[in-house]
Amino acid sequence: MSGGTVGGGLLVAGTTSDAGKSVVTAGICRWLVRQGVKVAPFKAQNMSLNSFVTREGAEIGRAQAMQAQACRVEPSALMNPVLLKPGGDQSSQVVLMGKPVGEMSARGYHGGRQQRLLRTVLECLAELRGTYDAVICEGAGSPAEINLRRTDIVNMGIARRARLPVLVVGDIDRGGVFASFFGTVALLSPEDQALVAGFLVNKFRGDVSLLEPGLDMLRGLTGRPTYGVLPFRHGLGIDEEDGLRVSLRGTVRESNVYPPVGEDVLRVAVCAVPLMSNFTDVDALAAEPGVVVRFVDRPEELADADLVIVPGTRGTVKALAWLRERGLADAITRRAAEGRPVLGICGGFQILGEHIEDDVESRQGQVDALGVLPVRVRFAREKTLTRPVGTALGETVEGYEIHHGVAEVTGGEAFLDGCRVGSVWGTHWHGSLESDGFRRAFLREVAAAAGRRFVPAADTSFAALREEQLDLLGDLIEQHADTDALWRLIESGAPQGLPFIPPGAPA
Repeated sequence: MSGGTVGGGLLVAGTTSDAGKSVVTAGICRWLVRQGVKVAPFKAQNMSLNSFVTREGAEIGRAQAMQAQACRVEPSALMNPVLLKPGGDQSSQVVLMGKPVGEMSARGYHGGRQQRLLRTVLECLAELRGTYDAVICEGAGSPAEINLRRTDIVNMGIARRARLPVLVVGDIDRGGVFASFFGTVALLSPEDQALVAGFLVNKFRGDVSLLEPGLDMLRGLTGRPTYGVLPFRHGLGIDEEDGLRVSLRGTVRESNVYPPVGEDVLRVAVCAVPLMSNFTDVDALAAEPGVVVRFVDRPEELADADLVIVPGTRGTVKALAWLRERGLADAITRRAAEGRPVLGICGGFQILGEHIEDDVESRQGQVDALGVLPVRVRFAREKTLTRPVGTALGETVEGYEIHHGVAEVTGGEAFLDGCRVGSVWGTHWHGSLESDGFRRAFLREVAAAAGRRFVPAADTSFAALREEQLDLLGDLIEQHADTDALWRLIESGAPQGLPFIPPGAPA
């Protein structure tokens, strides 16, 4: 296969949120690019606090940046024209073509704004389809959310407008996958059903032959084939949207665990603050042999940690209050006074400062912060979106910034754009720990301060590990999906004459 029909496309939908749409999309992208196909990812509307900054200074979902890497292309705002960043249960910041355009309630968004964005979404998709051989689109949630179908621009709404065939992914590890597949189709209108070409089973454990009778019955019931059964693989939860379930106390960041190079392991505790953003900042730490990363929500869970991280958050003042209510704030300030390592990233950096003046995000005015770093923060209406490069600890560092808070550093040692006082570090830079030399230097400092005989591995390359993961996703598609049938779907669209499954969408 080489080249193919210009403008081919596919929408990867799911029976539920977290069914595996993001990684399946990435896997299809990596499989295609290895076949010589020029391919790009696309997600019309993404709701996530895990975001990324493109080289042109546009904010997009980090999942789409990861999928662009799977395609071996530079990420662009075209690939995720609408990003919603929740600020609570009732409202989200709307980011359009990489720039914030305001806050909006869910009712206001679905009540009309969403449809006004459809033209932008379609223009972006058309531009990508005019440039690439294939565009692999990711849906959101489930296409059978019948309460939202009228205003949908990310699932069947975009599939209908762009005439995209739809592949429905189901997570069999959750159970109920056959009912989910059948019910998803049966709740769609005849026009929508005509684009649903078939199914893909994700996260299967066991003997596939035991599943085959069910797949045959599913085809008999729906008239649609299953395009593959992907086996469960540990450690493939890369750059999810909001896939981290931090409500589970002591959640360990999904990664392959390797023994330490030195005599000791290094334990990292990440405070699971509300509205946590860019939790993937710690993935590079979790990839290091001998580093164990946990997400915690109780002060006693900090006691044996060698490093405590206060991560980014979409609600800095809210997260600060949560840390105080939980007793974590006192535990962090005690650590700082004792010279035990603490790292604040973005909103976490702001929390470690002296005070925060916020008339933008929480609108609570001036709030006293933890006071362990000589930093004063004022929230600006304009969001900072940059891709800085600098040096720290004698090493080159790259990162990206996404924040409204403007920090005035009044003391300490310079550390990236922030500062350091003893064993407490703070910076607005996301992604800095992905710079291998800097990460090793930082871990050596942490180990020395914590009194651990931990030695960073000399050859860990986070970029190479990420490429290995993306190749593994491509292997899963190549080895366990009907790739010939998938390519026909991408090239030619949904088969004609697919049967209607009653009752269909309610009137």
